[in-house]
Amino acid sequence: MNGATPPHSIGELSARTGVPVRTIRFYSDTGLLPPTDRTPAGYRRYGEAALGRLHLISVLRELDVDLATIRRVLDGDLSVAEVAAAHADATALQIRALRLRHSLLRLVARRGSGPEETVLMHRIARLTSAERQRLIADFVAALDAGTPQARTTAAALRTALPELPDEPSDARLAAWVELAELVADDDFRTRMAHAGLPPADEDALPGAAPEAVAELVPYVRQAVAEARAAGIDPEDDEAVPVVDAVVARFAAVLGRPDDAGLREWMARRFEAGHDPLVERYWRLVWTVNDWQVIPGHLPFQPWMVRALRRSGPVSSSRR
Repeated sequence: MNGATPPHSIGELSARTGVPVRTIRFYSDTGLLPPTDRTPAGYRRYGEAALGRLHLISVLRELDVDLATIRRVLDGDLSVAEVAAAHADATALQIRALRLRHSLLRLVARRGSGPEETVLMHRIARLTSAERQRLIADFVAALDAGTPQARTTAAALRTALPELPDEPSDARLAAWVELAELVADDDFRTRMAHAGLPPADEDALPGAAPEAVAELVPYVRQAVAEARAAGIDPEDDEAVPVVDAVVARFAAVLGRPDDAGLREWMARRFEAGHDPLVERYWRLVWTVNDWQVIPGHLPFQPWMVRALRRSGPVSSSRR
């Protein structure tokens, strides 16, 4: 027909689209790009419609759409929009997986992990949401089957379960990996069973009379919470007045001298009433859940022990 565009050879299609000749031949052999005509010698020729078809195939392949799905699009069984929606979801999953892989690699590098730890961390990080929930649920259920004190701990744990999002930050992923390692440790399970969290005031100051505990523990909790809220480090000079006030209150209630002996007794009692590994669990939960750390909810004992040991004997201003 006069004015009609002459058919294209495979070489011409390749030059027009940038698709390699062997790839066009493959598409043609599989029926994705059937020739419009053939020359008397049997060479394949393609019209303008085939050119547009090849452009579509190339774009879909670049978007990682499989050949079977492309065939359905070309046959009219699926629309390009439907394929795009499905592959957008699949791509989002791949992106999340890549981000998780990136965070895990950074964590392995930061921790200087060896082969065995790297394998373990990879398994922990790749747990599905349901598997993560089951891991924590099994940990809590084991406590719930124990002593009354362990059941109290289990009830407290259920009020703040760790929930790792699909796309965690590096910090939240690192916290989750450490948390999962912790709950799998038998020694930690035993310690948590005896922790009785949230800590009851009568357990916060072992060796003191109940009536003294009832008055002193709320006082020291509040004093430490206010110091933390003010950004006071227990080893800074600003902590000395806080310690002096707490020690003076203990001396008055217990009827003991306000001296170095009382300070050391207090430090030992506070150490006995606090498990740093259990505190670590709660800090990890806060990090995984991206919760703000509230000073008043932190155990007061570590801050006060450091402040007591730093300040030493009663300050000269109180002699």
